[in-house]
Amino acid sequence: MPSDALFTPFSSCGKLGLIEDTGLRKEADMDARYLNMSISEKVATVTIDRPDKGNSLSPDVLSEIEMMFTELGDRQDVHVIILTGGEKMFSAGFDLDFIKTIKKEANEEFTALFHRAYRSILFCSLPVIAAVGGPAIAGGFDLTLMCDIRYASVRAKFGQREVVLSLNPLLDPLWRIIGLGPAKELALTGRIIDASEAFRLGYVSKVFPEGEVVESVTGIAREMAAYDRECLVETKQLSVSVLDQGLDTAMKTQEWLFRSFIGSDDNKARIESLLETLRKRK
Repeated sequence: MPSDALFTPFSSCGKLGLIEDTGLRKEADMDARYLNMSISEKVATVTIDRPDKGNSLSPDVLSEIEMMFTELGDRQDVHVIILTGGEKMFSAGFDLDFIKTIKKEANEEFTALFHRAYRSILFCSLPVIAAVGGPAIAGGFDLTLMCDIRYASVRAKFGQREVVLSLNPLLDPLWRIIGLGPAKELALTGRIIDASEAFRLGYVSKVFPEGEVVESVTGIAREMAAYDRECLVETKQLSVSVLDQGLDTAMKTQEWLFRSFIGSDDNKARIESLLETLRKRK
């Protein structure tokens, strides 16, 4: 396996082994007021549930996100995580009723909290997919930004609105996803874009009809979750580590990682299964 030093931001998983999943729905172990979580077929679905406030991100919501994603990263019965706000709203961003009470000389605690929540998603050991059914604005946009893959409904809207409120938006990792020019344009104008433009920019991978994004993404996640958990974990970690490596180092890292999987029992079993499927098609 690659050196742990390459992947220190991620949850420590050790040598992973798969645990039998009966496919039955399991409820979250932790108590949460604003997040709903269920596990089925090795997919954990985390739903922000604060509809009366547009799923806005209060300190309590952010604390729950940090705790839940930290827990999920260590669960052997989970291979993929979906983050959603449902089919009508993703998140309107920070709770402005709370934000307006913060004094500049006492802002460190909240700033540290929301960055811990962001990092718990970004550096979660497992792949995280955003299923965006409606507006994802400011801090809500940032949550989608922390995810590995983003899918949207046609009713989804995206916007970094921080500059409108005299706050600086997150340019990184946005510029790594859509490029520096488009990232600066969104950050400096605070412009809200629709799902089709987000797709054109490469920010979302696919746009689904209204009311279908959560179900569609669940199908994608279940297919991914059937893959080897350790391979998913290492591939996500690789996607982050290579960003700070030169090309030669990145190629050597990938060679090393490939050697840790090729020839394994799981690799051979999956090859045999694929060959058998192809033989049956003849």
